[in-house]
Amino acid sequence: MQRRSFCLSGLAAGAAALARPALGQSATGWPRALTDLLGRRVTLPAAPRAILLGEGFQLLSLALIHPDPVSLLVGTGGDLRQADPVMDAAFRRAFPALEQVPQPTTTVGQTLPVETALALRPDLIILAVWQFDSPEVQQSVTILERAGVPTLFVDTFQNPLTNTPRSIRLLGQALGREEQAEAYAVLYDARVARVRERVAAAQGIPPAVLLTAFPGRWPCCWAAGEGGAGEYLKALGARNVAGTMLPTPRGGTLGLEQILSLSPDVFIGTGLHRPGDEGGLILGSGASPERAQQSLREVLRAPELANLAAVKAGRAHGLWNYFSGTPLSFVGLEAMARWVRPELFADLDPAAALAEANRFTRVAFEGTYWTSLPPG
Repeated sequence: MQRRSFCLSGLAAGAAALARPALGQSATGWPRALTDLLGRRVTLPAAPRAILLGEGFQLLSLALIHPDPVSLLVGTGGDLRQADPVMDAAFRRAFPALEQVPQPTTTVGQTLPVETALALRPDLIILAVWQFDSPEVQQSVTILERAGVPTLFVDTFQNPLTNTPRSIRLLGQALGREEQAEAYAVLYDARVARVRERVAAAQGIPPAVLLTAFPGRWPCCWAAGEGGAGEYLKALGARNVAGTMLPTPRGGTLGLEQILSLSPDVFIGTGLHRPGDEGGLILGSGASPERAQQSLREVLRAPELANLAAVKAGRAHGLWNYFSGTPLSFVGLEAMARWVRPELFADLDPAAALAEANRFTRVAFEGTYWTSLPPG
C-alpha cells in the first residue's frame, strides 16, 4: 500500500507548452480556474489535449468520463503496466494508440527529469497527492508552471473514500466532461453514504480487524494505518487492531511477536494478479475465483497467520490491493462491509457495485477482486 514518490527532477530549459483547444470541444468556458486536491488554484487556458499522467493508474479514472482518453495523452507513467498487466493489455486492445504513447517511467518511484516532461509538450500534467510529499516534486512543479505547464493533483489513494469523487469531479472540470464525471461521482457518493448511514445507526462492540498488504509476498507484516484501505475500517466502524503498534499513522511493518499478540475478529490481506507471478494473494484483473481462493489458503498457512483467532474462526479474506489507488474504492468498501459487519451488510452485493462501475467505461474490470475462506 505504501508508495514511493514519482519524482520530477532537473532544470527546465524549454518554453511554455502551447495551449491548444481539445478536438470536438467548444472553446467556450476557457480559461478555466480549478482547485485541485491540494487546495491549489490552477488555471487552464484551454481544454487540454496533451496530457501527461504521473501515474498509469490515472488512465482508469479518465476512462470513466471520456470515451477515448488515450487520444488526450502525450505520456503516462508505467506503473499500470507493471502492477496490473492484464488491465493494461485490455486498454491496449481497446485503444491501440496507447502503444505509441511514451512511458517515461516503468515503475512507481522512478525519476522523470523536467526536460523529459517538457519535451513531450503537455498542456496539463496530472499528479497524485501522495507524490507531493517529495520536496523534489514540489520544486519541479514550480519549474513546470513557470514554463507554462499547469499541474493538477488528484487523490484516489491516500483518502480514497473522501477524495475519489472529488477527484473525478475535478477531472471532469479539467476535461470539459462535467456531466459524465458527476454521474459517476453521484453513484460513488450514494454507495458510500449507504454504508456510513448504517454504521452510524449501529450499536454494539465494533469488531477488531487486521488489514495487511501483500501477505506472502514480502516479510510479515505490513499493516494498514488510517489512510488508504485503512479508511475503509474507519467507515465501517471497525477497530484497527494494529493501530497502536504502527510506526506511523499511514501504516508500517509489524514484527512476528507483535502479530502473534493480536486477536483480530477479522483478517483481510491484499493482493494483485500478474500472470507468471505466483507470490502472495492472487487477486485482480484476469484472476480466476479458484486460483484466488487457493492463494488465500496458501498464504494463511504461514504460522503468524494460521494462529490468528480470525483465521481459526474462518473469518479470513483477500481483497484486491488497488481498490485504493483506482476509482473503484467504493466496491472494495462494500466487499469489506460484508466481512466486517455481516449483521449490517448481508444484503450488499459488491459484484453488482462493480457492474455499476463498468457501465461507465469501455474497458471493463473483469477478474476476481475479493475472496474468502469457504464456510466450515
